[in-house]
Formats: sequence, C-alpha cells, structure tokens
Amino acid sequence: MNKILLLFRKNALLVVLLLGAVSYGQVNFTDSNLPIFIITTDIDPDTGEPIEIPDDPKVWASLKVIYHSDGSRNYMTDADIEEFLNYNARIKIELRGSSSQILEKKQYGWTTYDNEGTKQKVSLLGMPKENDWILNGLAFDGSLMRDYINYNLARSIGQYATRTQYCEVVINGDYRGLYILQEKIKDDSNRVNIDKISDDDITGGYITKADKDTGGDPIAWTMDSYAGFTDFIHELPKPEDVTEAQANYIHSQFTNLETTAGEHNHDAATGYPSIIDIPTFVDFMIVNEFSSNVDAYQISTFFHKDRGGKLRAGPVWDFNLSLGLDVFEDRSKTDVWQFSNGDNEGAKFWTDLFNDDTYKCYFAKRWNQLTMEGEPLNYNSLSDFIDATIVLIEEASEREQLRWGTVPDLEGETNAIKDFIQARLLWITEHAGSFTGCSDVEVPSLVISKINYNPGETDEFPESDDQEFIEITNTESAAVDLTGIYLSELGVSYQFPANTSIEAGEKIYIVSNADIFEAKYGITAFGEFVRNMSNSNQNLVLSDAFGNKIDEVHYFDSEPWPDADGNGKFLTLTDVTSDNTLASSWMAVDETLLSINSFTDPAAIIVYPNPVNERLTISSDKMLRNIEVYDIYGKQLQNLHLNSNSIVVNFAQYASGIYFIKIDGEIGTLTRKIVRQ
Repeated sequence: MNKILLLFRKNALLVVLLLGAVSYGQVNFTDSNLPIFIITTDIDPDTGEPIEIPDDPKVWASLKVIYHSDGSRNYMTDADIEEFLNYNARIKIELRGSSSQILEKKQYGWTTYDNEGTKQKVSLLGMPKENDWILNGLAFDGSLMRDYINYNLARSIGQYATRTQYCEVVINGDYRGLYILQEKIKDDSNRVNIDKISDDDITGGYITKADKDTGGDPIAWTMDSYAGFTDFIHELPKPEDVTEAQANYIHSQFTNLETTAGEHNHDAATGYPSIIDIPTFVDFMIVNEFSSNVDAYQISTFFHKDRGGKLRAGPVWDFNLSLGLDVFEDRSKTDVWQFSNGDNEGAKFWTDLFNDDTYKCYFAKRWNQLTMEGEPLNYNSLSDFIDATIVLIEEASEREQLRWGTVPDLEGETNAIKDFIQARLLWITEHAGSFTGCSDVEVPSLVISKINYNPGETDEFPESDDQEFIEITNTESAAVDLTGIYLSELGVSYQFPANTSIEAGEKIYIVSNADIFEAKYGITAFGEFVRNMSNSNQNLVLSDAFGNKIDEVHYFDSEPWPDADGNGKFLTLTDVTSDNTLASSWMAVDETLLSINSFTDPAAIIVYPNPVNERLTISSDKMLRNIEVYDIYGKQLQNLHLNSNSIVVNFAQYASGIYFIKIDGEIGTLTRKIVRQ
C-alpha cells in the first residue's frame, strides 16, 4: 500500500510540475559571495561533447572550488589562480536522490581523486577530510534553507549531522544555481564515529536505515508500523558484504527494541535502555518533530551502532519536506506528532517509546532545556539564524529564480517558516507532557581519575594500544550498582555488566587488553573497552542507563594539558574531589607508578605552607626517599633523593602558578598540588 501511494504521489507531482512549468534561461554568472564549484566532465570520445552525468555509474570529471578564505568575493576568473582554489583535481560524479530526480535541477554525489586517478581524502571549505561528498540541490524548497536549518540545529544540540556550506555550481559551462555542499553519511571519526566492521565480528559497527528500496539496495527486513510497515536496508556493511551472522545480529537489536518498547520495559538491565542510547533517540525525535518532517521514521531514517556499543538513532537526514512544506500532500502540520499521524509513522517502537512514561519524561525534559532563552530551539535563536541565512543566500537566490523560477518570494517563504516554527514550538510544548519525574535525577559519584591514552612502547610491551586504561573511582561512602552505566560518547565503547558494583572508595580499571594490563601493572582489570582512545583528544563520558551524565573528561595532548603523549606517562587526577574537566587538575606521571595516591595514611605527612612563596617544608614520621616537582604540563623540574623525615624544597626559582610534588617514602606514594604565590 505504501509503495503504491508513493508512486501515485510522484506521478501527481510530475503532472503539477509540468503544468506549472515556466521557461527560465541561462544566467550571466561572474562572481558570488559564496564559494563557486566548477565541474567539467570528460569528453565523450564518440560525440566529442562533455559526458552527461548519469544516475549510475559515476563518470570522470574535473572540479575546481573557488574560495577566498578571507571572506572576500569569489570570481569565475579566479579559476586559474591557484591561491584561490580550495580544490583543483579529479572527481567521479553521478546523480543522486529519489523524488528529486524528476526535477530539471539535479542533485549530485561525488568522490574526490587525485590527478593520477587515486581516491583521496580532502578537506573542502574547512570540513574534515573525506572523499565522499554531496551537492544538495534544495529540491522543492522555495526557502532554500529547510535542510540547512535542521542540519545546523542537530549539530547545535550536540548530535552529529552532515556539515553544510552554501555554494553556487557551474557544470560544463552551465550555471546550475545554489547548492549546499554536504558530507555523505558514512563511518569516519569525523562523521559517524563508528569502527568499520570486520568479517569475524558481529557487534558493530553498523549503519542501518529505514528507507525506500528505490535506490536498488535489497530490503534486509520489514517491521510492522501502526500505519502499515517499514523497510530496513543495510548501509554498513553494504548489502552485498554483510554476513548472515551480522545481519541476524543487527536485526535482533531492532526486534529486541520493538519488544521492550512495546512492553514499556524501561528496566536498566532488561529493557530498552539496555539496547538503545536514549539521548540520541530523544534528540532524533525532537529535531524531526520540531520540523514536522513528513519523511521522518519511515524513510531516510538512519541508525548506527558502534562495536560493543548501544544502538543509536541518526544522523538526521532529508528535511526538504518539512516546516510546513509538503508538495505531495498537506502532512507537515503544526498540530500532529509525525510518529503517530496515520502516515509514514515508521516502526512501532517510535510510538511505543513515546508512550512509555519514563521515555516521554526524558523527551519533555530535553525539549524544555532546548527551548529555553538562548538555547538552539528557542524561537528567538531560530529566528536570528534564519535572518542570518537570508543575508548569506539572498544574492544567490535571485540568480536561482532567474535560472529555475523556484524562488519568487524568499521573504514570504522565510516568514511562513517563522510563523510555522512559532506555532509548532507552542504545540509541542503543550503536548510534550511533564518532566517532573526525571528533572532532578541523582547519579552516583563516580570519577574518571586516570587516563592512559597513548602509552609508551617498550621491548616487553611493544603495542601501545594494548596498554590503554581508564581508572574510575567511587568517591561515595557506599557501594554503587553499575547496572546500565556505560561510556556514552562514540570512540570508546564499554557497558558495565548488569548486577556488578564498585565498593565505597574503590578504584576499578577498564582497559584495552586485560592480560597486558595485569602483566604490566599486576592489577586485575574490571573489564575491557572496545576500540582505542585517540592520541590527540577525546571526550570520555560516563552515563547512566538513561544517558544522565555521571562524569565527563575531554583530554588533549596539547597545552595546557600535561604531556602524557607516548612518553611513558599517563594522566592522573591529583585530587578526586577536584574539577576533572580542568587541565590544571591533572598531572602526567610515570607509568610505573600506577598507584600514585597510595599513602595508607595521608595525614601522616605534612606539607606546608600551601600556597608557598619560597620554601616548602615536607615532613613525616616515616622515612622519605624521593621528592619530585612537576609543572602543570608534566615536566619534571626537580628530583631530590634523600633518606630523611623532612626536607625543604626551594620554590623561589619558579614563577607563580600551579605545581605538583610527588612524594615517595616508607609509607607509600602521594601527590599534592602546590600553589606558588
């Protein structure tokens, strides 16, 4: 039924477009405030003419991207000036899209190659390096900004969405109008940050989508909807590459979600929180419901799952039929839930999740947060963003109108979007429900207290990645149930097993390789995380089953963070009660001193005065053997060997700031933070 209805809609739209067609012509295009893409396809040897870009396969072409990085105007005459070319090499290009292909203005997908014909990853217009890109032709959208608004909104609330940059495009000398350069959805540390799956693994990473089968990919499975059915397709691995075991595993994640959501089972160990990353599902629904996206849930709906991680919703995709626009019917309304509107509802689990009181509470809580003054979903924030976008594209929109006749009234279109947004925000706020039950969730006091992200390599332990570890300290006075707690940020995956716990004051280690960790440190690891930490920077987030943050540390391998980058040191928190988001709360210590805070009785040592001016006294009733002084970057400044109960350390030679002393003696090892006045 859905496929027949879709075919009817496409045919009806084609008739409307043909009846309303207006003849528009070429544009004398010379310069722009936006980047300019000049695409020249290779010559067909049979006709002597440039090759037409087909739907499939990709054909060879050359691309020049004119971009003045200082923000000044871009000119077609800059095409031969190297300093103004952001890209000047080969590509392979094809048409893309489904319904949009009935339009004369096409959309394109393309891959970057070097001039020798080898695929290459490149940075375009400041975006991270990759080789697969999209030119979005803004199909059906007279405002030219529905996709742009929603992709930017998704990123502003903390979820990955394709990066966007307006540009103007010329193909084989023909001005084609205003486009958006976009990233293609794919696995990449700067896009969908999941680990590409191997043949012998089944837990991930995966990218799966609910979509039409018009792209030629086979349907992997079908799920019931409360308004028909929804088809699912493998995106990663590709349908031709996925093994039977992998296909069965990822299918089981969706069927388990369907079952637990249908039962309203929100138990951390056995319910839907054990299967899905709730914050991504909530944010996915918020962006699609805010925009009243008529295709949401049913088509162009992506999911991803990292190896060892939870199933996540997104990235969001395809908003040309949203914010009050629907060229097929009148379905983008201010007063409906798109997941429960009798059409394109998607799989049942969307509605079932929302009808679960606990999930709905988190939806309402997040909605309330994002719509507050100054937040991305506040009307004033959205209105300001739209106004700024108008300024950016107004000049190009006039050329778009001359070329295609699709933008007769940009101001009217954007005013209509603003009116729609205002009404939509009000309706959702009135119907989202209460968030009292989840407004003030108490999370355990677990602290990320040590990080070894780039261990040194030795003859005994030659593999750096195998030696990585994260220490977690329970600073509470009682044991903490670890059921449902997980590392929620993509990059490193770990979920604590159900019914496990950490005792009061206990330190536990999750590691890359438990055998290597025990061989090196003589400590039994609590568990093994999946993938490896970045050697440059990474955000480590410890969350409970519903995504409430317990602790978060974003470390860097550059100042002001201490240097623990492949030099035989790791990061350690000098005091578990300090703010571990600050670089100044950490120091770099030698890997051989894993138990850096192992004094059995810290009160048995006296360090004074602190803050210090010139002379720091350290005394103990036990023998002191070694005193080391470090700056905040982990650089050792002094190393004093002694066998005494006290010592005076000279701080007069140091500038004002924060320092660390490491004290080793009969009673154990201790680190203290010292402030030099």
